[in-house]
Parts: sequence; C-alpha cells; structure tokens
Amino acid sequence: MNEGPSSLSAVDTARQIREGRLSSVDLVKSCLARIAQTDPTIQAWAHLDPDQALSQAAEMDRIRRAGLSLGALHGVPVGLKDIIDTSDMPTQLGSPAFEARQPDRDAAIVDRLRDAGAVIMGKTVTTEFAFLNPSRTRNPHDPARTPGGSSSGSAAAVAAHHVPLAIGTQTNGSVIRPASFCGVYGFKPSRGVISRRGVLQTSVSLDQVGVFARTLPDAALLAEALAGHDSIDPASLPRPRPAMTKGVAEEVPVEPDLAFFELPFHDRLTTDGREGLDTVIDALGERVLRLRPADAMANLVAVQATIHEFELCLHLAETFDAHWDKVSPLLQGVVARGRKISQDQYQDALGVKASAEVFFADFFTEFDAIIAPCATGEAPAIDDGTGDPIFCTLWTLAGLPSLSLPLLVGENQMPIGVQLIGPAEKDDRLLRSATWLQAKLAADAA
Repeated sequence: MNEGPSSLSAVDTARQIREGRLSSVDLVKSCLARIAQTDPTIQAWAHLDPDQALSQAAEMDRIRRAGLSLGALHGVPVGLKDIIDTSDMPTQLGSPAFEARQPDRDAAIVDRLRDAGAVIMGKTVTTEFAFLNPSRTRNPHDPARTPGGSSSGSAAAVAAHHVPLAIGTQTNGSVIRPASFCGVYGFKPSRGVISRRGVLQTSVSLDQVGVFARTLPDAALLAEALAGHDSIDPASLPRPRPAMTKGVAEEVPVEPDLAFFELPFHDRLTTDGREGLDTVIDALGERVLRLRPADAMANLVAVQATIHEFELCLHLAETFDAHWDKVSPLLQGVVARGRKISQDQYQDALGVKASAEVFFADFFTEFDAIIAPCATGEAPAIDDGTGDPIFCTLWTLAGLPSLSLPLLVGENQMPIGVQLIGPAEKDDRLLRSATWLQAKLAADAA
C-alpha cells in the first residue's frame, strides 16, 4: 500500500528514532503525505493541524539529540478519537452541538502519551456522541463500505497508513468491530486498566478505552503506555497492570485451552463469516472446545442495552436538554427509550452484570481464552449503518480483555477479524495466547 516511513510498525519506528536512523519529523511528514493522498476519500480526521504535528515531532527530535530520556513511543504519531480531551486541540464529540468545543486540560491518557513521547497527530472522526449515528468516514479497503462505529476514524486511519497507532473506545463493540472491518488489530484491555478521565462518558459502567495497530506487538506497546491507575476514575484498578509487551513476546508454557460458545444469535453471521471462523477453529483442532451455553448468556445482550441506554440518558441529560434540536433522530429515539427505563430495571441489570463477571472469573480457571466472531462478516455498505455489535456485547459487559485479529478475507475480498477474549486483568496472557494462535495458523498454512 505504501513504502514510506508511514508504513512501518510503531515498534520499528520507535526503535529507529531512538537509534537516530529515522527522525520523528520525517516520519510525521510521511504520514501527512499519506493523509493528503487518501483522506479526501476516507475522511478519517476530524482535526488535523500539520504544523502542530510537525512542531511536536521537531521537539521529540531535539530531545533525542540532547541525550534526554526517551519514552516508549518517542516521536511516534498517534491518532485520538474525537471524544478524548486535549488542551491544544478541539474535541467535538462527533456532534454539531460541540463543533467549537475546546477543553482546558488533557485527558489522563493524553498525559500518558506525552510521558511516552508520542506525537499527538490529531483527532479522528467518531459517530455522534460515540453511539449509533454513522460518521462520514469510509472504509479504506472499499469506500462504499462502512469502517464501523464508533471508533470509525481511528480504525480507518491505521488501516490507511495515516498513523501506525490510534486510540478508540468501546461501550459495546466500537473497537473490535471497526478493527475487523478495516483489517487491523483492535485491542480492548480489561476494564480498569486504562483511565477514562477526560474521555466522553456515555456509560460509567461500560465505557472502556482500546487501541488500533497494524501489528500485535504495536497494540501491546500502545496499551501498555496508556495503562496506569487513576484515582479519579471509579473503575480504575488500584494495582499493577499486566505486562503487555512482555506477554506478546512470550511463548506459551503449554498450548492454550480455548472455548467457543455456540450462541443463538450466531445465525446473524454471513456465510463467509461463519465458514471462515469454522476454518480457524478446525485448524486449532483439540485446542478448542465447542460449548452450548445456557440461554441466560444470550440474555446478557439485553442487560447491556439497559445499562448503556439508562446511563447515556443520565450522563448526557443536560446536553440533550440544551441541544435537542442538534441531536439526530436516530439518537433521539434511543434517548426516548432510555428515559423509560426504571431505576429498578437499571439496578437489576447492574446485578446481572456483576453475576456475569463472577461467572467468567470462574470460567477462566479452566480455559485460557474464548474464540468468537468480531462481527457478522465483512463491512456492510455505507448506507446500511455501522454493523451489528452483538458479537462483542457479552465480553464488553463483563469488562474482559478482547482482541480482533485480522485473519480472514470474505467473499468480496474484505477483511474479517477473529476475536479472542481472555480473563480479566490477564491481558498479558491473552496477548501470549494470540501470538501462539497466529503462529500455529501460519505454521499449518506453510
């Protein structure tokens, strides 16, 4: 697709910048050239200031030449979903109601990026309030198709080689599904590993930060740089984080035991989506145990919707009241439904969510990971919405770490991801299992 520095992995670029073989300025120039070439069609960026990006890169180069300490992402450009606050760039939340919004301080993860020496390239397009209404962004593999939602711009920007890394969020399926549609790696760490302070809150119980990359080690590198305790975020875990870069580089001590749940909504899979997943499962042979779960597991989809819609209406009540005329009819319908959810229904849903977390904690004493679809199949047409998130819902509800691995190609030559889900707070183990899975499939194909 592209032979310039913008095609390199984040791990490679960070190493070359540390060694003085590549400057951050040259890397950012290569990314900007790629954006100028392709973004008129893809439309992945909500805010991009080339001079600002180059100024950051020049400062990172100065720091290196001065012999000062370098971070894990020193000089590497990163795209931010446009719901992540930045003090020097607008954050517009995907809504015309906030087209001039300028935060006065950085989000916690932006602080972490600056500590790591990253270049904040700009803001990537998101859907309206990171929810249902499709954005203007197109799929880099076929502009007639969606890149997914709500982290549409972040997934598309990485797939199009605009940046090696980008950040998104997931409340249902907004990291894993776009990664699958765009053919990149999507990684949503365990809930509580990455702070959400300064990120648009649509659901305090469900919102989680995730990352996009073109290699698995790159995804681990970015996630580890973002991880850290934050006493302001009520979900933040007050203990050490998984060593993700170590996990992705380790060999498994024994071959992992994987599970596949045959859930009733799997009839939504397209033929190529189902056949591709079956091919992967068959190739893994006895390492995968097919299970038929109780109906209660499928019912967790309704539980997630109750929590999400109730909390959306709660957290954004003032915004909806003040800017109702600028809210899309699609979202207005969701808000009307969410306002009918009673406090008792909401509390019951939170109780079921807690039970699901306990169930999965026990389940993973016997299994290393769950293998599952990321989405129904290939990215749908742009006019058909952003795709069905149902294949991510259960794992997001339980706060489990999840990966989208770009392993399959559909009948229209569009990418299809395979999802791997691991035990909470054992993200390093999930990454290790994913490395093993990819190596095994590659060896079998050789």
